[in-house]
Amino acid sequence: MTPLPPVDAILDAAHVVALPMRVRFRGVDVREAVVFEGPSGWGEFAPFTEYDDAESSRWLTAGIEAAYGSWPAPRRESVPVNATVPAVGPERVADVLARFDGCTTAKVKVAEKGQALDDDVARVAAVREVMGTAARVRVDANGAWDLDTAVEALTRLAPYDLEYAEQPCASVEDLARLRVALARRGIDVPVAADESIRKAEDPLRVARLEAADVVVVKVAPLGGVARALEVVDACGLPAVVSSALDTSVGIAAGVALARALPALDHACGLGTVSLFERDVAADPLRPRAGLLDATRPAPDAAALAALATSEDRRAWWVDRLRRCHALLDREVAA
Repeated sequence: MTPLPPVDAILDAAHVVALPMRVRFRGVDVREAVVFEGPSGWGEFAPFTEYDDAESSRWLTAGIEAAYGSWPAPRRESVPVNATVPAVGPERVADVLARFDGCTTAKVKVAEKGQALDDDVARVAAVREVMGTAARVRVDANGAWDLDTAVEALTRLAPYDLEYAEQPCASVEDLARLRVALARRGIDVPVAADESIRKAEDPLRVARLEAADVVVVKVAPLGGVARALEVVDACGLPAVVSSALDTSVGIAAGVALARALPALDHACGLGTVSLFERDVAADPLRPRAGLLDATRPAPDAAALAALATSEDRRAWWVDRLRRCHALLDREVAA
C-alpha cells in the first residue's frame, strides 16, 4: 500500500472541478471531481455524492496510489474499449456511437428510472442496427431489476445477441438465481457483476455463490490498481475494466489496470470521457480506432480554471476529502 501523505500536501495541489455531461448519465448532469498532483503524477478523488465516508475513502486510496505510488507492470501496450450508450431514445443512438472512434463493442444502459422495458428494447435494437451483427453488445441495468423483471427483460433482449448483462439484479443471491433461471429457459446471456464487486465488503461472494460469469472492476471503488488486481485474481473469473465516470486522470488508472491484467478478453468500459462536454486534459483520453494506449495526460491549466467549481462546492469536497483521509489515517495507525 502506498504510504499516506499528509492531507495538506494533497489539498495544496488539488483542484475541484465540475464537468458538464453531453447526455444525462447515471442520473448525473454534471460530474464533480477532485484532481491532485503528487510526485508520481496526478490522482483523482471522485466518489459519487451519495457514498458515505467509509466507501469514499477507498476512492482516495486509489487517487493516492496514482499520485504518490506506482502501478503494476503492464502486460500489453493498449486496450480495446467499448462505446457507452446512455438511456437515450433510439433516434439518438447513432450520434452517441459516432463519438467512440473505431469501437466494435457497445455497453447500453437499460432499466432507467421512468422508462419502460420497451424503451430498452428499442435502444438495444437501434445499437445493433447501427453497429451491425459482428459487433458485441452488452447491457447494464445497475442492479435496478428484481429477479422476475430481469428474467423477462433478458428474454426479450437475448435475440439481439448480448455479450453479457451487467448487474441485472442488486443482490448476489439474485444474480445466482438469475443464472439458473436463464439456463433453464435456454437463454444464453452471461451475467456480469459490477456493484456486487465494487460496493461489497466481500467481493469474493460473487465467485463463491457462482453468481456471475464475468466481473467488472473499477480502480477507484476498489482502492487502486494493485487492489483491483488482487480482487480479479481471487475471483478467478474473466474481468472487464470499467470507468466510474472518471476524468482522464482516473481513466489513466483504469488503463493501467487493464494493461496489467493477466488476460483481457473483453473490451473495457474506459471510453466515458466522450460523454463529457469538456475534460480536464487538453488531449483527453478518448478511444482512437477503438483503443486506448498508455498515455497519461496531465490536466491543462486553462481547463482546470474553466471547470473550477463554486467556492461552496470546493469547500464541500475539501471537507469530504479531509474526513476520508482521517479514516485512512486511523486505519494506518490501528
